[in-house]
Amino acid sequence: NFLFIVCDQLSIDAISAYGNSNLYTPNIDRLVTGGVSFMESYSTNPVCSPARSSLFTGKMPSETGVVTNNRAIHPDIPDMGQWLRQFSYETVYCGKWHLPLGYPVKMRGFETIPVGGGQGDVVDHLVSRQCESYLLNRQADKPFLLVASFMQPHDICYWAIHNRKLVPKDLRFEVIADKLPPLPLNHNARPVAPEQLEKNSGYYGFNEIQWRYYLYIYYRQVEMLDAEVGRLLDAIESSGCADNTIVIFTSDHGEGAGKHMNVQKWYPYEEAAKVPLIFYCPGIVPSGTRDYSHLVSGLDIVPSVCDFAGVKSPENCSGHSLKPLLEGRNVPWREFVPVETHVIGRTIRTADFKYVKYKDDPVEQLFDIRNDPGETKNLYQKPEYMDIIQEHRKILTSWEKSLIRRKPTKS
Repeated sequence: NFLFIVCDQLSIDAISAYGNSNLYTPNIDRLVTGGVSFMESYSTNPVCSPARSSLFTGKMPSETGVVTNNRAIHPDIPDMGQWLRQFSYETVYCGKWHLPLGYPVKMRGFETIPVGGGQGDVVDHLVSRQCESYLLNRQADKPFLLVASFMQPHDICYWAIHNRKLVPKDLRFEVIADKLPPLPLNHNARPVAPEQLEKNSGYYGFNEIQWRYYLYIYYRQVEMLDAEVGRLLDAIESSGCADNTIVIFTSDHGEGAGKHMNVQKWYPYEEAAKVPLIFYCPGIVPSGTRDYSHLVSGLDIVPSVCDFAGVKSPENCSGHSLKPLLEGRNVPWREFVPVETHVIGRTIRTADFKYVKYKDDPVEQLFDIRNDPGETKNLYQKPEYMDIIQEHRKILTSWEKSLIRRKPTKS
C-alpha cells in the first residue's frame, strides 16, 4: 500500500527535525526519525501545476504539457492512478489537484473523496479526516494508493498579496515580539540574474519587522499542516496496515521565506526549488537516515512506487526508482537534476554547482552550492569557472535533446 502525502509550498528547512528551532513539527519529525530523508531533493518546476504533473507522471513539465498553472496533463500520458489501476490497485485521491481544477469531484485515474475547496486553513482538516475515515473503514481486498493533498502552508501567499491588511508596518501583537524569527542570512543577497528571473523575484514591500512577522506566520501554517499529517499517521497505525504501507511525503515546491528577499516561488533558487522528500515504513524502509549523496527529483516518485509495487514503470519515464537507495544498495546514479522555470528557464544542479540559463538572455548564473549554499555569488563571469560553465552548458543541451515534448495543454 501507499499513502502519498503532498503539501504545497513547504521549504525543506521548515521542519524542526532538520534543525529549525522557530517551529515545532512533531508529526513530520516522526517521518524523519522513522524513515529516509533525501536531503538533495528538487522540484521539477517551482510552481504548483507543473511540479504536480511531474509527481504524478514521472515526466518533466515540458513533457506533460503543464508548463504553467491550471493546465491538464497531456491525454497521452497516464497519471499514477491510471497506471496502478491496471495492476489491481485501488486508487483514491483527496485534496488539491490543480491539474487543472483545484478540487475536482471526478478524476481520470482516481476515485475522488470530495472536500469542497478553499484555502488550507479551511479545507486541510477535511482532507485528513476524510482520509482517516477511508483508512479505518476500507475493505482490504486490494492494495491501495491513497493521495492526501494538502494546501498548507500555501496560505502564506495571501499574506504577501494582501500585505497591507495582513502584515502591518507596525507589529500589532507585542506579545510575540520576542518570538519573531531572525531574517535569513542571505536575505539581502541579490546576485546578477537573467532579466525574466530578476523581474519575477525580489519582494520589497516589507520592512524588517514585517519580514520577520511574515516568517512567523509561515511557520504557524507549517504547524497547521503538521497536525493533519499526524492524524494520517495515527490512522495508518490504527488501521492495522502500518507494516505494509509506504508513506511518501513531499511538497510541490518551496517558499521564498525572505531568502534573496523572495516570497512565494517561481525561481530556481534553493528556497523555491528544493523540497522535502521522505519515505517511511518501519521494517521496509530504514529509520533515521538522511541521504545527502544522491540528487533526487519529483520525477522519481512514480518509478519508485512502481518498483515497490512490483510493476513496470510507464513508458519513457524520466525518473529513477529510489528503492535501491532505500535498500542501501550502491547503484550508479544520475549526475544532475533539471529544474524548469518561467517556461524558458532551465537549471542544472550537479553535485557541487547550480547552473541557470534563460533562453535568449546573455546573463547566466553559476553557484558553488557546496561553498555558497545561500547562492549569494553568481560566478558566471569569473574566468576560472569557464570550464565548469561549458560543462554545464553541454549537460543542458544534451538533456534538452532527450525530452519528448508535448504542446502545452489548455487550461
